[in-house]
Amino acid sequence: MLLSVTVVLGLLSCVCGENPAVQVVLTNKGLQYGKHEAAGWIQERLSKITFPDITGSVHIIFGNVDYTLTGITIVKCDLPEPSVEFLQNPPGFQTTISDLSIAITGDWRTHFGLIHDGGTFDMAIYNVDVTSVAQLGKEADGHPSVSSLSCHSQVGDVDIEFHGGASFIFQPFVKHFKGRIRDEIQKRLCPGVEGNIQSFEDHLHVMNVSVDVNEVLTLALPLTDVPIIGASGMNVGLKGEFYNIKTPVEPPFEAQPFTMPDEPSYMLSVGMSDFTLNSASYAYFSAKLLQLLITDSMIPPISPVHLNTTSLGKFIPKLAEMYPDMLMSVLVYAQEAPKFSIQPDAINVSIKAVAKASVILPNGTQIPVFTINVVSTFVCWTFAVLTMLSLGLISNVTLTLASSEVGTFKVNVPKIK
Repeated sequence: MLLSVTVVLGLLSCVCGENPAVQVVLTNKGLQYGKHEAAGWIQERLSKITFPDITGSVHIIFGNVDYTLTGITIVKCDLPEPSVEFLQNPPGFQTTISDLSIAITGDWRTHFGLIHDGGTFDMAIYNVDVTSVAQLGKEADGHPSVSSLSCHSQVGDVDIEFHGGASFIFQPFVKHFKGRIRDEIQKRLCPGVEGNIQSFEDHLHVMNVSVDVNEVLTLALPLTDVPIIGASGMNVGLKGEFYNIKTPVEPPFEAQPFTMPDEPSYMLSVGMSDFTLNSASYAYFSAKLLQLLITDSMIPPISPVHLNTTSLGKFIPKLAEMYPDMLMSVLVYAQEAPKFSIQPDAINVSIKAVAKASVILPNGTQIPVFTINVVSTFVCWTFAVLTMLSLGLISNVTLTLASSEVGTFKVNVPKIK
């Protein structure tokens, strides 16, 4: 049970010295909310928990009686809400459950000389206290890690009622060996917690630290450093870099440090630097995927301008003279990876592209006729109005004629606002 609280909280903390491009901040408010939700989840799961057999020997008036308690299951649990708090050094959690009471049932078997007997029993375990400290860390490859630093358990008292068989003989001697049963239960608590923490660590060791976004991109999310725990919460730094799945290469730029604002009223905050967006842009660009061939069939019929020499000839007379009544195509591709710049209230996007126009001859051959350089910048900003998120957009597009086989012509356009 204690492990489950620790594990659920540890999941929230999923390349040393590297600046993180993504930061996740879990505040104390979020920690307490997670603790509350975990306690409810544990309560629901308790009915499915089984315990290993308890065996031992006790001396009574007649001699030594060997006993086994088996098939132990929980029938009722009074689970107080655990106490969970951050630890700064080393980074981790301390989880405490106090005054836990459990009612369990099972079967009993005894062996006294040649006499074998058995029946059922009901047991009440009172005032169970468990305190566990789990440390968070990072493996060399960026996998998160968790380990048990310490554990202390205490069982206050145990009450047992035997039923069936010769239980009427053994029941009077319960007071002589319930202390041993209490000690047996107590010594199993911490090894159980520590063993399950290790099982969780084994899972973390093999979990994926990258996510395939689509058939082109994968997002790498290993830890860049050990989670940092401060007075207001825990900060987890993630690499946050996109790669091309087929040809992964590092971009010619690095993630720059950024600071998450202190928001103790939030439960969970996620921050991202422009490095993440720029790495995605570079991954597409390096794979030569930022290009588009535009044909007249892609132009809506109601458009006043179409991709043919007759329509464009109104603006470029020599084009219609040299290639009368022919279809055209335009290949648009990025000259360099688009650049994103994230500001506190806006995102700036800068794009440099080339548009190569060609005439399609009747035999299908394409003849290049002119090339236009395109430089555009976009500013998107966000603002909250009540609970609505609004977006604004300003664009500035500059066109420059780079080359032409059909004479010079004007290509400058006014700013679009």
